[in-house]
Amino acid sequence: MTMSISAIVERLRQRIIPAVAGSFAALGVGWGGGALGAAPGDGIDLEGRAVIFNEEFDHLSVSPHGPDTVWSAHTPWGGDFGDATFRDKEPGLPFSVRDGILRIEMRHTADGKWQSGLLSSAPGFGSGFTAPYGYFEMRARLPAGDGVWPAFWLEELTPTGSGKHALEVDIIEHYGRFPAAYNVTVTERNPANSRENHSEMHTQAVPKGSLSQAFHTYGADVTPQWVIVYFDRREIWRTPTPPRPLAGLDVLVDLGLGGGWPIDKTPSPSIMEVDYVRVYQSRKAP
Repeated sequence: MTMSISAIVERLRQRIIPAVAGSFAALGVGWGGGALGAAPGDGIDLEGRAVIFNEEFDHLSVSPHGPDTVWSAHTPWGGDFGDATFRDKEPGLPFSVRDGILRIEMRHTADGKWQSGLLSSAPGFGSGFTAPYGYFEMRARLPAGDGVWPAFWLEELTPTGSGKHALEVDIIEHYGRFPAAYNVTVTERNPANSRENHSEMHTQAVPKGSLSQAFHTYGADVTPQWVIVYFDRREIWRTPTPPRPLAGLDVLVDLGLGGGWPIDKTPSPSIMEVDYVRVYQSRKAP
């Protein structure tokens, strides 16, 4: 989920190799470590925090690249990733909505290629919805099976060619090959020198198969001090936010394929169901 093939390869190396080596145990303590300040498992308090983005999927407003729809069907930088092509909306595919539930369907087509779907709340810098801070949450049921790679993530958008650092917050990446865990990754990217990119990763253990058997909430509270990650609204991990003002964070939901793992046994179709995506205002203005 980056802007170049070399960056994708490096990101996968950073995530997958440590995850395998650690047998999907919890990894990393954040930028510079330090006390958590709240015990793992504490619930998030949303009282008094206004909802500033609320997608209940009663219907779907999406176009290839915006700008007059809630969602765009492609990343703001226009590139796909993984082994499936993210396609524009057509009747019934890859998106459909029924009873307030979005279905993103990934399918192996007759020509031997895989197609799936991605939603981005901003088609580019300065357009669509972004927020630099706040609590970002998705409620979803994920597909099961080798090769599926659903994700809910945030990407800091900066002007093209500005050279400014950009933060990526992968609130959840689930590799179907490992049905008893999912990954959380926070990456600070230096566009001028990818060797200075810095990632912190946490792998969250869950009951095997539980993410595909029921809906769960996946959230991150991004503040000037911390990125605090929640599963079913209980804190599971945190890492310090880079010590600089953040630009707007784009909200992305996708059903990817592969992520560095084999896809020969991936079920077709595979379906990700999303109940809602919400963003709550920051508790304290930065």
